[in-house]
Amino acid sequence: MKGYRKYFTKKLAWFFITLVFAIILNFLLPRLMPGDPVAQITNKALSGVADAGAAQQVYNQYAELFGTKKPLIVQFGTYIKNLLRGDLGVSFGQYPRSVTEILSSSILWTIGLQFPAIIVGWIVGNFLGALAAYIRKGFDKVLLPISLFIGGLPAFGMAITLLVVVGINLKWLPTSGGYAYNLIPSFSWQFVASVFSHYWLPFLSIVLISIGGQAIGMRSMSIYELNADYVKYSRFLGIKDRKIVWYVFRNAMLPQVTGLALSIGTMVGGALVAEIIFSYPGLGSQIYKGITGSDYPLISGATLIITVMVLSASFIIDIIYGFIDPRVKAAQME
Repeated sequence: MKGYRKYFTKKLAWFFITLVFAIILNFLLPRLMPGDPVAQITNKALSGVADAGAAQQVYNQYAELFGTKKPLIVQFGTYIKNLLRGDLGVSFGQYPRSVTEILSSSILWTIGLQFPAIIVGWIVGNFLGALAAYIRKGFDKVLLPISLFIGGLPAFGMAITLLVVVGINLKWLPTSGGYAYNLIPSFSWQFVASVFSHYWLPFLSIVLISIGGQAIGMRSMSIYELNADYVKYSRFLGIKDRKIVWYVFRNAMLPQVTGLALSIGTMVGGALVAEIIFSYPGLGSQIYKGITGSDYPLISGATLIITVMVLSASFIIDIIYGFIDPRVKAAQME
């Protein structure tokens, strides 16, 4: 128990150190991007107005409101103070909406799309990979090339292929949006059915890529474990094959569990591609809007969520590993 407490404390300390550096970078990097967001907002607000004096006055008002003329250290102090209160600031590009309001309305769409897709892809991919490693022969010869092809496709390639083939050519599913444009969000059957039909293309584009990658990883780990010395020795002792296979696939699953945790932590990365291509109203689309509009608070807020999710996923999987992996347990006792 003492060894595990030391292990836990060490992991917790690294979690907070990494989080501090991530927050600093999260603040600085958007502000190093080229472009002046205040100038963009002013141009939008004064579209068609030729009075240079009025434009300068409006520009100064926005610069004062958003604090972009203050020194970076002052801006950082304000950012940290607001962050401790749970305030992510006001969006430059969608003023006067707060970043918290924008992200809270978008993150549910992303979680609803990404989380089921990652879980389904992980389960199906690992099952097929384990089956291919155990059966081999014809099944493996078919599955491996298909998995390599699908897993090697970039996310945007799979999304565009489904968009063109299934959405445009076959016209089986709608190609853009989270629901029909003529509907207002509600709990009506019509709205739910529209959300369901718009869900499938981005969902499939994520699931298919995930299945290919997981199947390849699980197949490789399973083959490695099946050829390990302890398997040969167990079979020599006459232990039932079913029991040996259970331990083989349990050991092979450990790296796959890590991959699952990191996939969940970084789910917004996959959302960015799928949501932009299919115009899905999630967090990825908001990040894209923030980047194209130099919306510092929106970029910082979104990337902070990603950072916390990734760090939390890594921390949780490290703690779980301390319980389930005998090698980690042995290291704690030393």
